[in-house]
Amino acid sequence: MNKIIIYQILPRLFGNTETANIRGGTREENGCGKMSAFTPKVLEEIRKMGFTHVWYTGLLEHATQTGYLEYGIRKNHPATVKGKAGSPYAIRDYYDVDPDLADDIPNRMAEFEALVARTHLAGLKVIIDFVPNHVARQYDSDAKLCKTVDLGANDDVRTTFSPGNNFYYIPGQVFAPPFNLEADEEIYREFPAKATGNDCFSAQPGKNDWYETVKLNYGVDYLNGKQTHFEPVPDTWYKMRDILLFWASKNIDGFRCDMAEMVPVEFWGWAIHAVKQTCPDIRFIAEIYNPDQYRNYLWNGKFDYLYDKVGLYDTLRNVVCNKQSARAITGCWQTVGDIQEQMLYFLENHDEQRIASSFFAGNPEKALPALVVMATMHKNPVMIYFGQELGERGMDAEGFSGRDGRTTIFDYWSVESLRNWYNEGKINAALLTDEQKALRDFYIKVLNLCNSSEAIMEGKFFDLMYVNPHSNFFNPDRQYVFLRHAGNELLLIAANFDETDADVRIFLPADAFDYFEIDETKITSAKNLLTGEKTPVKITRNSHYSIRLEKTGACIIQFSGT
Repeated sequence: MNKIIIYQILPRLFGNTETANIRGGTREENGCGKMSAFTPKVLEEIRKMGFTHVWYTGLLEHATQTGYLEYGIRKNHPATVKGKAGSPYAIRDYYDVDPDLADDIPNRMAEFEALVARTHLAGLKVIIDFVPNHVARQYDSDAKLCKTVDLGANDDVRTTFSPGNNFYYIPGQVFAPPFNLEADEEIYREFPAKATGNDCFSAQPGKNDWYETVKLNYGVDYLNGKQTHFEPVPDTWYKMRDILLFWASKNIDGFRCDMAEMVPVEFWGWAIHAVKQTCPDIRFIAEIYNPDQYRNYLWNGKFDYLYDKVGLYDTLRNVVCNKQSARAITGCWQTVGDIQEQMLYFLENHDEQRIASSFFAGNPEKALPALVVMATMHKNPVMIYFGQELGERGMDAEGFSGRDGRTTIFDYWSVESLRNWYNEGKINAALLTDEQKALRDFYIKVLNLCNSSEAIMEGKFFDLMYVNPHSNFFNPDRQYVFLRHAGNELLLIAANFDETDADVRIFLPADAFDYFEIDETKITSAKNLLTGEKTPVKITRNSHYSIRLEKTGACIIQFSGT
C-alpha cells in the first residue's frame, strides 16, 4: 500500500495569473483561480512530484462579499464576512460549489465533477473539506436536495438549547458585536442572536471570535454542564450525515474534517460508519489538537487519520528554530506509538505560518532536515502545502489576513511563486529562481522516495538516539538519526538541524540488526539516495558509521547486500 502524500491547494489562489494584488481588492481587481486551472498537465506534474492525493481547500460555497445576482447568488453582509473573498470555513451552502471557482457558474457542479474525474485520471485521489462545527452567519442553501429542510428552518428560537434545534440561541437579544454592522446602507440584523462557532454563547462576540460563523447543535447543552441529548438521534446528525453522503456520491476519496474535536465523538462514530456502509474506501481526516482525545476519535469516532500538530509539528518547528532539542522528536513518536500510522505529518498548512516567513525560519532550507524526518520516519501520511516546495514566504499584506506569515484564505490574491511555476499553464521551472528550482528538486526527490523505497513506504523503524549521546562526533540536540528496513533494504537516515556542517559518527547497535533480523556481514556498499553517491562499506555490530552532514541537510543511506 502506497504511503499517502497529500498536496493541499487553495484553488482560489492557484492558477490566478492576475498581478494587480491590490490590498483588500475585489475579484474583478485581483482575479480568482478556477477549477479549470487544474488541467491534465497540471495534475500530471503534481503526481510526478510524488503526491498521491490532492486536498482541494475551499471548494464548498462559503460566505463572501462577491455577489452573482444574475444567477440568483447574493453577496453576504460585510459584517458577517472576513475579507472580500470570505473564509472557506464559513459555509453558506453545504450542497453547492463556490461560484468564484467556476468558468460557467450555472454549471459549477458539473465543473467540480469534471475536476474529480481529471484528478483520478492523473492517478491522484481527491480530498475536500467538511466543516461540521459551524456555518456562515447567513447560511442559506439554494442547492439542497428537494426533500432537505434547511438548517435552522424548524428551530424553536425562544430557547437557548433544544435537542431538536440546529443552532444555539440567545433569546431576546440582538446580535451586537463590538464593531460596525452597517454597510452599503444596510444594517445587518440577527434576532435572536445565535451562538458563535468557537463556542461563544454571547450576543456580543469579539473580533478574535469566529464572529462570521454560527455554532451547530449536535445535542450538547453547553450551558448546563455539557449535558448530552443523543437519544433520539438529533436532527443535526441526520442533516450532516446526508451532506457527507451527498459529497461521497461525487466519487471523492476523502474528507478533511475541520475542527473535528468540537463536534461530539458520538456523532462521528455514527456518521462515518453510515458513510462507509456506502463508500467503504473513503477516508476521514480529523483536525484535532487535544492528545487526550486522539484515541477516542480514532477508536470511537472511526476516523482514519488525525493531525499531528501539537506533537511532531510543534516539535519540528521548535527544533528548526533552535528552541528545542532534536531528542524531543523521539518523545513525539513514543507518545503515539500505538496509533502512529494514523497520524498525519505536516510542516505547513493554511492555518500555520510559512517556513520561509519572518515569523518561522526565515529560510526554507532550514526546514529540509525536518522534511526528511517527517517524510521518512514512519508509514503514516504526509502533507505539503502548495508553495512550500518553492519556499513561499507568505509575507504579503493581502487584506483581511495582513502580513502574518500565512498565505491568505480570506482575500482575492495571486501568489508570485505559484504564479511563476504555473507560468500561464505551462507548468515549468522557466520563471523560478535557482534557489526555488533547487528547493523544489529536493522536495521532489524526497517525496518520490517515499513510494519508491520499500523501507520508507512500509518498513520497520528503529530510533538510534538512545545509543548516540552527546560526543565530539555527535550532537543529539541538533542531529537526529534512525533506521528503516523492509525486505532487502536497510536505510540509515540522518538529519542535521545545525547551520554548520558536521562530521558525525553514528553508533549502530547489535539490537538494531537483531530487530531487523539482518546479517550485517553481507552489507558491502552504501549509497546516498539524495545524491547518488555510492561507496564500499563494511558494517559490524556495535560499531560506528561515519558520515558528513551538510548544514541544515540530511542523508538517506541505503546499505546494499542485506
